[in-house]
Amino acid sequence: MRLLILGGTEFVGRAVTDEALGRGWDVTVFHRGRHAPPPGVTELLGDRTARGGLAALEEGEWDAVVDTWSWAPSAVRDAARLLAGRAGSYAYVSSGSVYTFPAPAGSDEDAPVVEASPDDGESDYPRAKRGGELAALDAFGDRALLVRAGLILGPRENIGRLPWWLRRIARGGPVPAPGPRSLELQYVDARDLAAWTLDAAGAGLGGPFNIVSPPGHTTTGELLEACVRVTGSDAELRWTDPERILAAGVEPWSDLPVWAPPGELHDALHRSDVSRALGAGLRCRPVAETVADTWEWLRSLGGEPPQRPDRPPVGLSPEQEARLLRG
Repeated sequence: MRLLILGGTEFVGRAVTDEALGRGWDVTVFHRGRHAPPPGVTELLGDRTARGGLAALEEGEWDAVVDTWSWAPSAVRDAARLLAGRAGSYAYVSSGSVYTFPAPAGSDEDAPVVEASPDDGESDYPRAKRGGELAALDAFGDRALLVRAGLILGPRENIGRLPWWLRRIARGGPVPAPGPRSLELQYVDARDLAAWTLDAAGAGLGGPFNIVSPPGHTTTGELLEACVRVTGSDAELRWTDPERILAAGVEPWSDLPVWAPPGELHDALHRSDVSRALGAGLRCRPVAETVADTWEWLRSLGGEPPQRPDRPPVGLSPEQEARLLRG
């Protein structure tokens, strides 16, 4: 299988690269040269936002393309059009954010999506991802696979959500834990996302798929308690009611990564219908494995994770934490 990855050196793209190499595929990585790809790939350099930046892709044929682009849809448009006659399929790693907010609990791929255009320049994240979907569809039609990922965790995460929890819990002591403990979470390990995407591309699947763990896969309690176990710290999780967290001015999702209080935000982020993807072979590893492997990776870096420059750091400030602990 000849695979072209647009990206391929960070987080999700790197997970796809590693998975494809592990399968013995012939892998080509097109990127800007800011991060080194793993050994064993063919490397093509270019900046898809610059004039002539796709020149390295003007020759070559591939069975499948995987594109992880998150910015201007016009960049997806230009790449997809250039490759449409020389690639079998185009898997665009999109997002559940394309759905009109708030998506009700149990929403599937037929839920309403935001308005966007494949010709858009820089835009907000939901419209950028939807525009990217439209660009892939315009060029590849039913050969376009739309991978609508939910929350993505796992080794090499460069957003900081699970790394923040692991680092905070590793420091020990009392830790504000957002309740309720039994609140269900949906996420997908980047490696499971990669495996499913390559399976689906190889099988010739097209159209949109919600890619996230099934409802009930894990809970806030299971996630944070796994962090305590793998770090071996003396951290004490102090479960805190959502009402008190919100009254303290703490922002769900950003100040307390992964967490959203019960209600419409939680429904939109953690209660998607993923039956279509499960029927197409999606398998999600246990949360304990994702947490342990992420901690091992963090330790290999000396505890300092990478941070995407276009995303703000996440997590409670010391002042916010102190207010919550004072009760």
